Amino acid sequence: MSKTYSFPKDFLWGGATAANQLEGAYNEDGKGLSTMDLLTGGDHQTPRRITRQIEDDTLYPNHMAVDHYHHYKEDVKLFAEMGFKTYRFSIAWSRIYPNGLENEPNEKGLEFYDNLIAELKKYHIEPLVTISHFENPIGLTQEFNAWASRKMIPQYIKFAKTIIERYHKDVKYWLTFNEINMLAKPLGAYMGGGMYLGDSEIFNNTDEDSTQLRYQALHYQFLASAEIVDWAHHYDSSLKMGCMMAYRMIYPLTSHPDDVRYAQYMTEINNFYCGDVQVKGKYPYFAQKFWNDHNLKLDITDDDLKLLQKGKVDFYTFSYYQSSTVTVTQDDAEKAAGNFFNGVKNPYVERSAWGWEIDPVGLRTALNQIYERYEIPLMVVENGLGAADQLVEKDGQYTVEDDYRIDYLHDHIVEMAKAIDDGVNLVGYTPWGCIDLVSASTGEMTKRYGFIYVDKNDDGTGTYNRYKKKSFNWYKNVIANNAIDD
Repeated sequence: MSKTYSFPKDFLWGGATAANQLEGAYNEDGKGLSTMDLLTGGDHQTPRRITRQIEDDTLYPNHMAVDHYHHYKEDVKLFAEMGFKTYRFSIAWSRIYPNGLENEPNEKGLEFYDNLIAELKKYHIEPLVTISHFENPIGLTQEFNAWASRKMIPQYIKFAKTIIERYHKDVKYWLTFNEINMLAKPLGAYMGGGMYLGDSEIFNNTDEDSTQLRYQALHYQFLASAEIVDWAHHYDSSLKMGCMMAYRMIYPLTSHPDDVRYAQYMTEINNFYCGDVQVKGKYPYFAQKFWNDHNLKLDITDDDLKLLQKGKVDFYTFSYYQSSTVTVTQDDAEKAAGNFFNGVKNPYVERSAWGWEIDPVGLRTALNQIYERYEIPLMVVENGLGAADQLVEKDGQYTVEDDYRIDYLHDHIVEMAKAIDDGVNLVGYTPWGCIDLVSASTGEMTKRYGFIYVDKNDDGTGTYNRYKKKSFNWYKNVIANNAIDD
C-alpha cells in the first residue's frame, strides 16, 4: 500500500545552477575572463583543456553557456511556474571584479544581479547565493596562482563584502564556497582553487604531487569563509551563512575489517575534514596524522585557528548524486564512474548511462550521518540525473519524455522524507541544473539534468529556445502538494 510523505510547511523547494555553466555573455558589460572561460570543450572520453589565453577556432562552451544572461526573465518565470520557493545560483566574480584586483566593482555586473534578484522576488522566490562556484578572475590566477597564495583571501573578502552589502536586504541565505572539499581531490586544483599545476593543460588533472598545494589552498579558503561568515553575522544578524560539500556516501565492498576501516578513513577525509572546520570551527582530530602521513607542512597560524572558531556556519548544504564503494582487499574489483570520485562497482545498485551509480537510500543514510555529526539545518542543494534527453513533438508541443529522471528524483525525494521522519532537520532541496546547462566536467550539453530543455548542441549551435520536459509538471505537482507518494 502506498504511503504519502508530507514535508515541513516552510520547506524550500527549488533548483540550482552556477553562473559559469549558465549565463554565457562571457565578455559583455565589462565582465573579465574567469578560469572557466579558458576551458575548451570535451566529452566523456576527451578531457577539457586549460588554455592560457583564448585560442582562435577553439570551442569554449562556457562562453555562451545557455545564454541565461539574456533569458533570465523567461527562465525565472518558468521557475515560478514550477512553484519554486528558492533558487540557488552563483554570482560570477569576474562580472563584479573583472581582473580581481580592481578597487571598485563593475557597476554593470552588479546591475545584472540587481535585476535577477528583483525578478526572483517578484515571484516570491527566495535567493540562495553561492559566493564562489568554481570560478575566479583569471587575473588572480595569473597574478599569484589564485588560492595557492594567502593574498587571495583579501580579494575574496572584497568581492564577498561587495555583493553582501548590495543584496543583503533581499538575500538571506549565502554559501561561501561550492563543494569546497573538491580541493581535497587532485582535479580540484584548477576547478576549485583556480591554480595552475606547472604547464599542465589537462583540466581533470590527477597529479597527486599537488597535495601540499591543494591542502594549503583549502586552508586559505577555510580562512576566507570564516572571515566573511564572522563579518556577515555582525553586519546583518538576519543573514544565514552556509557551507557546501560534495558529499560522498562511502560503503566498504566487503565486511572485511580492513575494508570497513578504509571506508571510515575515506569518509573522514572526503566528508568530515572540511565539514568539521566549517561547522565546528576546528580541524578534526585525525587531521594531524593525515598531514604527517602525506608530509604536509601547512601555513597555519594561531590567529588562523582563532578565526576558524569565529566563522562557524549556520547551516550545512551538500551535493548528492551517488554513493561510492571502496576496498583494499579485492584487487580485481571493477572500477566505477562518478562525479569526480573513484570507487568500485556496487553490485546492489543500478547505474546511469554515464556509469554513475543510483542509490537513493544512500541519501537518507548520508543525511542521518551528517545530522548526527553536526545537528544544524541541512539542505540538499545538488541532486539529479544526467541523461541524453531527446526532444520530441507531442500534441503540437515539444517536450522530453524523461520518465527516467522522474523515477530518479522521486526515489531520492522519498528517502529525504524518510530522513526527516528519522528526525533530520532538512529544510530545503534544490536539484541540480533545474534548466539544462553546460557540464562542468566535460563541457557537454548532451548530459542534461534540467526540468527545462534548452535547444543547444555540444558544438554550440541551436536556437536556445526553452521547452518544458515531462519532469517539469511532475516536479510542479510535488511542490504544490508539498508531499510525495512512495
